[in-house]
Amino acid sequence: MSAGVILKTILIIVLIAYAGIAALMYVMQRDMIYVRDATRTAPADADLPNVAERILDTPDGEKIVMWYAKAKPGQPTLLYFHGNGGALEVRRERMAKYLARGRGMLMMAYRGYSGSTGEPSEAAIVADAKQAYQMLIDDGIKPDEIIVYGESLGAAVAVQVAAELPVRGVVLDSPFASLVERAKWSYPWLPISLLLKDQFLSDEHIKRVHAPVFVLHGEVDEVTPVEMGRALFDAANEPKELKVLAGAGHNDHYMFGSFEAINAWIDRVWSGEISAKP
Repeated sequence: MSAGVILKTILIIVLIAYAGIAALMYVMQRDMIYVRDATRTAPADADLPNVAERILDTPDGEKIVMWYAKAKPGQPTLLYFHGNGGALEVRRERMAKYLARGRGMLMMAYRGYSGSTGEPSEAAIVADAKQAYQMLIDDGIKPDEIIVYGESLGAAVAVQVAAELPVRGVVLDSPFASLVERAKWSYPWLPISLLLKDQFLSDEHIKRVHAPVFVLHGEVDEVTPVEMGRALFDAANEPKELKVLAGAGHNDHYMFGSFEAINAWIDRVWSGEISAKP
């Protein structure tokens, strides 16, 4: 067998392997994006006795599990969207801290998480998020009493909610500018733009957000590099603020003052020191 034939054979094998891997990742992509934990925990069993479980019935027949605690008088309500992994119970300490400050909070579990039924997708999650917002409105909470708060993947959900619905402010915790860019960072050898079903183009959606925006990021974030948070911040309208925590990663920034920084910003928004431009 000549060298040319051998080289051609190797090339064909490589191309077939590449196509096979790309096809497998296309089929499995949502399992890779949404690292679901279906464990359903009652708030009381998570040491949150003053938090109620609410069930949101979606138009397509799914049931979305939410944890909800009302704000104390004169305090805002946080509409909270979690990251791509774990259950609501994992966020219990975070929720307890905000409730201790008098904030209200509605924390929604995505489809397939924490007892919610259905399969997650960008379209489904965003639709459910908007319905959760409407639940707060129906509960008597005014739009200017709602602060949307997104953690990691949830920041992309928060951006889309704030782009279409009026809110008092937007907290983006460890965000990416788009899931396309985040996926390219992990898989630079794949044609991500062609393969990715859920693209979460936050850098485009955020151009339609006119509420105050606070972006918080760990300087050494190993999951979503800080440059991605900076890129989303650059795309946002004023008023906006960026807080980069030196030495902090993706999941440990609470040890570096993230809770205090976010609460201080919420206080400034709530007092009117920071407000949307007319």
